[in-house]
Amino acid sequence: MNKQQLASKIWQSANKMRSKIEANEYKDYILGFIFYKFLSDKELKLLRAEGMTTEGIKSLTESDTESVSFIKNKIGYFMAYNDLFSTWLLKSSDFNVSDVRDALSAFNRHINSAHKKVFTGIFNTLQTGLSKLGDTAASQTKAISDLLGLIKDIPMDGKQDYDVLGFVYEYLISNFAANAGKKAGEFYTPHEVSLLMSEIVAEHLKNYKKIKIYDPTSGSGSLLINIGQSAAKHIDDENNIRYYAQELKVNTFNLTRMNLIMRGILPDNIAIRNGDTLEDDWPYFDEDDPHGAYEPLYVDAVVSNPPYSQAWEPAYKDADPRYSGFGLAPKTKADFAFLLHDLYHLKPDGIMTIVLPHGVLFRGDAEGADGEGKIRKNLFEQGHIDAIIGLPPNVFFGTGIATIIMVLRQRQKNDDVLFIDASKGFVKVGKNNQLRASDIKKIADTVASRADIHKFSRKVNRDEIRKNGYNLNIPRYVDSSDAPVSWDLYATMFGGIPKPELTELDAYWSAFPKLWTSLFKDEGTPFVSLATDDVKQAILNNADIEAYIKRYTNVFDSFELYLNNELIGKALTLNISRQETIICEDIFSRLLSVPLIDRYKAYQALNNEWVKIAIDLEIIQTEGFEAVKVVDPNMIVKKKGDTESEAQEGWIGRVIPFELVQATLLRDVSDALRQKENRITEIAAGLEEIIESLSEEEKEEYKDAFNEKDGTLSKNGILNYLKSVQDGVEFPDESVENKLIIARDLFAEESKLKKEVKTEGALLNKLTKETIENLTDEQALMLLDLKWVKPIVAAMNELPHDVIRELVTKLTALAEKYAVTYTDVTDKINKAKNEVVTLVDKLRGSEFDMKGLSEFQSLLRGEKLVE
Repeated sequence: MNKQQLASKIWQSANKMRSKIEANEYKDYILGFIFYKFLSDKELKLLRAEGMTTEGIKSLTESDTESVSFIKNKIGYFMAYNDLFSTWLLKSSDFNVSDVRDALSAFNRHINSAHKKVFTGIFNTLQTGLSKLGDTAASQTKAISDLLGLIKDIPMDGKQDYDVLGFVYEYLISNFAANAGKKAGEFYTPHEVSLLMSEIVAEHLKNYKKIKIYDPTSGSGSLLINIGQSAAKHIDDENNIRYYAQELKVNTFNLTRMNLIMRGILPDNIAIRNGDTLEDDWPYFDEDDPHGAYEPLYVDAVVSNPPYSQAWEPAYKDADPRYSGFGLAPKTKADFAFLLHDLYHLKPDGIMTIVLPHGVLFRGDAEGADGEGKIRKNLFEQGHIDAIIGLPPNVFFGTGIATIIMVLRQRQKNDDVLFIDASKGFVKVGKNNQLRASDIKKIADTVASRADIHKFSRKVNRDEIRKNGYNLNIPRYVDSSDAPVSWDLYATMFGGIPKPELTELDAYWSAFPKLWTSLFKDEGTPFVSLATDDVKQAILNNADIEAYIKRYTNVFDSFELYLNNELIGKALTLNISRQETIICEDIFSRLLSVPLIDRYKAYQALNNEWVKIAIDLEIIQTEGFEAVKVVDPNMIVKKKGDTESEAQEGWIGRVIPFELVQATLLRDVSDALRQKENRITEIAAGLEEIIESLSEEEKEEYKDAFNEKDGTLSKNGILNYLKSVQDGVEFPDESVENKLIIARDLFAEESKLKKEVKTEGALLNKLTKETIENLTDEQALMLLDLKWVKPIVAAMNELPHDVIRELVTKLTALAEKYAVTYTDVTDKINKAKNEVVTLVDKLRGSEFDMKGLSEFQSLLRGEKLVE
């Protein structure tokens, strides 16, 4: 199930529940039941893997102490057969809300002692809220049954290209904004921002064998999940990553636990606590022995998105070692308090990324006795600030506040600070802006390489920052604003293209040295004129351009074979989390010898396809290569009145799309069907042309031949009109009768074709299903090549042509800018004035009219008006 399908299902269910519970509470129920199903399915999977029969599973009860102990030791908890999610579904009308109450109570009793911190109380929000689902047990049962029907189809296997719980949380928060309020959004870090922070940290950790990561304001847990996945690309065993988290609010604390467990993280690798990070420092002790184990824990990386500018209590914090040597954040803004907490828990070689409002970069006086300015100065002088990244506006739900990511290290290696203005790189999605995969990679690569990039990034030495009073506001150091449009006075008056404006395209002239002479006439002045009337064709026909395309083609000549070997040849064994990086490095390596290509545009093209490929690879690696030959029912939601129900509408390939099979192995059958569908479209256009050819009078005279509601031709109306017309009678081509006869014949043809299309479409769907199920291995590999490899190759092949198109656009705009001179405009105005003066000479009127016209002529000639 993809994001759109999941969102649709959730919203349908939410609308049904609106009258029963507060909209912003709905998420707690759906998330709780999603997690319960996950745990239930996990136990069933274990039992089946251990060879337990269906009858054996049905006999599982609390009294079977041996089985209870075995299961608890394996997965950390036990559920009896009657408490399994699948059993609830089987009960159908016998299901009751008491089944849920009993199951949740039993769950808390049957947690392995070693995993109590992970599981204890995880369903408290759900358990205490069941009574809100209705006034009676029957209404509560009905509400829960509806939820179970929704949740049974939500993916739980962690193979999606998105964080399921995080997505559900964000989706519900955003759609219930009016009820939840803006503050509700502060706990969820958008996936793209989370991924950026994680990629920066993962680059630092890539050579580590074991990793400890920590989020002190964990919210939904998305940051920890993403950093774990990013780090897993570089580490041999992802079980060597240990996760620490603290969260203030109970509901979101439970959400963090659920999310980490659902992502397959071992309970032994999860250390999480419900508490106030600023008031009660942690990780600082063992929960079971807080006094005897009073020793701070230091981690390899911290990631956090704390609530912005939250009030806190700095009183009596002077002696707190987290803030010692830096200062205390002001009472009304705890941003730096969170940052210093994060920094304190870093190992000497550790790294942290934190999202903050951009005001932390400049608020407060650096020379003051305390406050943000002093903290900023101390952080800088002690060498902790590594990089500052300005994010695009509106990337977070519920707030338009400008935000930044600050990268800090416990021990700095550089004698400068890297500033990145990434505010311009995003795509608009609904009301919010979203970082693209290429934006994320460009930022992360820049942090790693510490590169200076025009209007994007710059390393700033320490003295410059000191001169600016420790003000770290990004625009002071990186100017990303667009250059103002300038107009050359001479070229505006007399024409020509100023050479200085062409120097902005120097990268092109360097790559295509012969192009200049074929495009411009250069007479030794500061201006050139075009040597061609067709800029586009002159560029395309240039020998340098042709050589450039050929060179690029040669560089990527072996790319298709490389992709086939990497993706298809290694489909069952490749490391999915690392493979995109491997392919990206190959692309970047090839592009080193080809100028002008934006390598991040190439990466975006790769990523657009990789998102789909990764899902296919997960399926194949989990289910085996035969999964390529599997089809599944295509389930859709049908609405009848106020009732919605799920029904099957044909089939879909688990990996191979039906359209791909039809376009290749079943092309003749598919083409024949498409021809008929195209003919139906042509008929509709023909009927529309007939309507447009009729005058309003004709339409009124023959109004019964039209549908009154929408003005289209009526098949029955036309037949009624033509009943009196004898067969064989001929009418003039442009007569209404002849047009109605043509329309009648078109309707008859359309009706026949629609029946054929419906029948043949069903047959093609059935034939496609059978074809996929009976694919040979050779055919399956060919289809995977078409689905995975060919689109990437096609996207890469477009890149040099994009460069040429961009050059054509820029040169055309520059030529048009000065194509019409001021002199040309003046001449046209004067010519128009003279024509009007001549026309006025021919006018006649009264004495006063003529006097007025004479004065008007004087005005047009520029003569002085009568005073």
